[in-house]
Amino acid sequence: LIARFILNLARVAGVVAPMVVACATVDAASISAVPSPERPNIVLILADDLGYGDLGCYGQSRIKTPNLDKMAAEGMRFTQFYSGSTVCAPSRCAMMTGLHTGHALIRGNAKVQLGAGDRTVARTLQESGYYTALIGKWGLGDYETSGAPQRQGFKEFLGYLDQRHAHDYYTTHLFRVDPANDYSGQIDFPENAGGKKAVYTHDLFSEAALRFLKIHAPGAYPASKPFFLFLAYTIPHANNEEGARTGDGMEVPSRAPYEFETWPGPEKGKAAMITRMDRDIGRFFDRLKELKLEDRTLVIFTSDNGPHREGGVKPEFFKSSGPLRGIKRDLYEGGIRVPMIVRWPGKVKSGQVSDVPWAQWDLPATLASVAGITNAPAGDGLSFLPAILGQAQTNRHDYFYWEFHERGFTQAVRTGDWKGIRKEGAPFELYDLKADIGEEKNLADKHPEMVGKLEAVMKSARTPSSHWPGPKGS
Repeated sequence: LIARFILNLARVAGVVAPMVVACATVDAASISAVPSPERPNIVLILADDLGYGDLGCYGQSRIKTPNLDKMAAEGMRFTQFYSGSTVCAPSRCAMMTGLHTGHALIRGNAKVQLGAGDRTVARTLQESGYYTALIGKWGLGDYETSGAPQRQGFKEFLGYLDQRHAHDYYTTHLFRVDPANDYSGQIDFPENAGGKKAVYTHDLFSEAALRFLKIHAPGAYPASKPFFLFLAYTIPHANNEEGARTGDGMEVPSRAPYEFETWPGPEKGKAAMITRMDRDIGRFFDRLKELKLEDRTLVIFTSDNGPHREGGVKPEFFKSSGPLRGIKRDLYEGGIRVPMIVRWPGKVKSGQVSDVPWAQWDLPATLASVAGITNAPAGDGLSFLPAILGQAQTNRHDYFYWEFHERGFTQAVRTGDWKGIRKEGAPFELYDLKADIGEEKNLADKHPEMVGKLEAVMKSARTPSSHWPGPKGS
């Protein structure tokens, strides 16, 4: 059934009235890049609400993730990589635009869309000759707005536009931009109507990704172009609405291989979701090898923020934050430090572990470097390609900055091993991450000079925003 939907998208496009939507303007002359035969394909795989401790290669002992563990064994695993934010939309905004939440247009999960003046990494890569595609969850702009994927650099799209819509793994519709069939619009899944659960969207996304590779394999059109594929799973995000109604929002077709564990139902569902995603990522790597794309493709895996406490799940059950304090919606390490695995055969040596700190707003600059683009806008990001290649990373951040606007205004800054957190109406918190990775000992009283330094960064690192006001009285 899933394969039928993917393989017959032309038929679906014929059923729904076609509508052409203009893609982002391509101005190849504005971007300087090395010749295309030398440029690798780039695949960015994103999980949703996957915690630092949810994978075996990061210490998880009960959830099975053999393929991601193998990816880490065959590539490089980073232990100090940060998400753009502690919730979905601003994290994705940082990842796409290279701006941290002190400068980004989207700094929270409110309904704000990317603007026409925003530049995404997809647009940069597209203008330099990459074929760009997004499969999965977007969350940065609705259909026909300035933030729509096809207006932010993605030539092709299949998935959810709205992050709340993405809660529903058995939705009755998705959105599709399919230039090969001159189609852009909604595609329907009547099999899921009336609460039926026939088409699981993430199986669909996995099949779409496999088909994408086949279309772009050597000898197939348009193999002359390198590609950038953003595969954005919602797994293991909860269906919050289903969770509120039934107490179990972890939607998955099967709880295998955990159905006979003596765990609460939501925990079985979460584990099954992660293992299902891991299985499909393994299939993706098998397809890369089969199509002889493996050595010419950089694959990156990460998560948009820390683990959730939604859909009946308790993050402490699997120790999903690992040794870190906090979860999703916290600016403690558990809310913003996430898995980061890179695999690039022949370029990245196997079995590498790096403690170089960097963040998702560094991805646009890094991927531009990977693509040989010499004049891409940097935003707040730096290229960490040297670190990925196992070389000395001489270009590093003076500080990392986050702000969050739910439950009062909160800011966090890291400089060196020092981490400061300021919550509106609460005392300043200061932690030495090298000695106290769990952020248990507040050292603010002992180091007032560092508190002053971090407070100054918190003031200077943000620009005013009508959508995201700063602390009261500022």
